[in-house]
Amino acid sequence: MESRPRQTVEQRSKFGKSLRKQAPRTSHGQWCPASARPDPIGLLEEQNKNRLDWLVPVRRARMMASPFAFYRGGARIMAADLSTTPVTGLTVQACGDAHLANFGLFASPERELVFDLNDFDETLEGPWEWDLKRLAASFMIAARHNQVDHGECRKATGRVVQSYREAMNDFAAMRTTDIWYALLKAKDIVAWADSRRGAKRVAKAGVKAKTKHSRQALDRLAEEVDGQYRIRSEPPLLVPLRELGQKLDRVNEKVIREAYEAYARGVSPDCRVLLAHFRPVDIALKVVGVGSVGTRCFILLLEGRDRDDPLFLQMKEATTSVLAEHLPPSPYENQGRRVVEGQRLVQTSSDIFLGWTHIPETGNDFYWRQLRDWKGAADIETMRAADLNRYARLCGWTLARAHARSGDPVAIAGYLGSSDTFDQALTEFAEHYADQNERDYQAFLEEIRSGRLQAASELS
Repeated sequence: MESRPRQTVEQRSKFGKSLRKQAPRTSHGQWCPASARPDPIGLLEEQNKNRLDWLVPVRRARMMASPFAFYRGGARIMAADLSTTPVTGLTVQACGDAHLANFGLFASPERELVFDLNDFDETLEGPWEWDLKRLAASFMIAARHNQVDHGECRKATGRVVQSYREAMNDFAAMRTTDIWYALLKAKDIVAWADSRRGAKRVAKAGVKAKTKHSRQALDRLAEEVDGQYRIRSEPPLLVPLRELGQKLDRVNEKVIREAYEAYARGVSPDCRVLLAHFRPVDIALKVVGVGSVGTRCFILLLEGRDRDDPLFLQMKEATTSVLAEHLPPSPYENQGRRVVEGQRLVQTSSDIFLGWTHIPETGNDFYWRQLRDWKGAADIETMRAADLNRYARLCGWTLARAHARSGDPVAIAGYLGSSDTFDQALTEFAEHYADQNERDYQAFLEEIRSGRLQAASELS
């Protein structure tokens, strides 16, 4: 993060407040596309050049679903747009893709169900404002998609910024170690719920999340063949490596197993001992997410003490962050390491299986994590206005905690202040940017309807 001279808390706060002169808080409400704005569809298609060409039509199909789905897959578009907006110069370890669907529940190593950011493919050191603007705009776009009325769309958007601002002020008053220990557990979320209905929804989500683990994944993703579990074939979304033939270009089972061995050698000693109790059984390519479709993502089924002791690991391709086109590069040569180190900075509690590797045969970098471990995500598309407001409070607090860990919470809080000036500005920005996203989405649909771009059913 940015180097800081030894300053008192008062000096840091005063410095943050002084930044309002170069970047007035009201200036963040402005959005007008630059005259030389890159073609948004062109940006997406440039990304597709490095992806598996036979999965690109699936990516387009997923992004066609709605303006919100398009927004989820368009992190590169917004990164280019954000690079033209005002910033204070204060930096943090940015998530890089902090939309509201990239928050969720998962298990901590201590077997607590916690809520946090959970997608770090684009993480890089950058302006804190970029994450918050992407998050605010995502609430506006999702609320519109859910046909929430205009006033409630603005309310939910303002609420996430208010939550961020208030939390950052709280973190500014904390001791450094207390910030690093700060954690939002599922039971805390229930306590935060401001209605009986809200509490029930949270509790239900927690129960559902705990059903998602490697044993459940085995039932869902594998089948028994000649007394041995094998990953199912459900093309094009789940395809065992043995069926892919030449579609992966120099990637075969031997290459993936060697990558696993390299990953296992590089993890912490305790994790290395744990992995030694497992052996790889089968490998498959699995399509995940919206923006990630077409990248090389594999799942490995491993077996522990017996067939009823499975472990699923995900090996996901890591490409250069979309933020890197507009910011200094990552200090890490391996993009998988960039993702892992960024995740550890942002999260209070991270997956014990995190690691990275490189495949020399293709030049691709990858990061590793557990596929399912009490994973839970909010059902964004069914959220009413009240649900969005409750969820905004969680996401705003969580993003502020993430930024307070790696940046200067005192200076950021000094800049934000105690009034709602910044909240109102970002609500305005989010509304204007939601309009921009709609225009880009319509242009994207036109490219597909005209036949210039091909989209495919996921089952074709």
